[in-house]
Amino acid sequence: MSYDAFSHVNTWVFDLDNTLYPPEARLFDLIEVRMTDWVMQAIGVDRAEADRLRKHYWHTHGTTLAGLMREHDVDPEPYLVDVHDISMDSLTPDPKLATAIRALPGRRIVYTNGSAPYAERVLNARGLSGLFDAIYGVEHAGFLPKPERAAFDSVFSQDQLTPLSAAMFEDDPRNLEVPHDLGMRTVHVAPARADAPHVHYHTNDLSSFLQTLIK
Repeated sequence: MSYDAFSHVNTWVFDLDNTLYPPEARLFDLIEVRMTDWVMQAIGVDRAEADRLRKHYWHTHGTTLAGLMREHDVDPEPYLVDVHDISMDSLTPDPKLATAIRALPGRRIVYTNGSAPYAERVLNARGLSGLFDAIYGVEHAGFLPKPERAAFDSVFSQDQLTPLSAAMFEDDPRNLEVPHDLGMRTVHVAPARADAPHVHYHTNDLSSFLQTLIK
């Protein structure tokens, strides 16, 4: 990987869950339990059926919330508050990652399918507060989720970023397809490499990868 491949980048877009903290923290497992509870209560099904539906919503609509809204007209705001009301005890500060992000030239933003208040809690627990110029949650996209093109268009328009001079870091390769098509550099952050034409680079160590981009 060459520094020159990112030398034109002046806006750095980071996903949150399993990107700015390691999957081993298993934070999203706690969210999934609360999502399943919400599906059970909202639709009146047992846990096994709620788990099945939650996976169906994710595959079909991009997120559990999008499925609940489209198929059952669920109010998104109480849902977002409830499912993200989890402990941050599994997260620890990451000074190495903080140093690498702070050194990136230009704007640094977070864009998550979770809520912005939840993202702020995660960043605080990771020692990353104050490093980002903006934090965008699904509410900033009108509750449309990544990987939908309209969600990216909404957030990127609000941020006024220029895709051709931006890069995106994501753990879910689905969510890199639109950024790639828009002309962004795409980086898949995950233990295993995704074999997809819309993924330019892969890393299982975000801190070390970012350090290679800094001169």
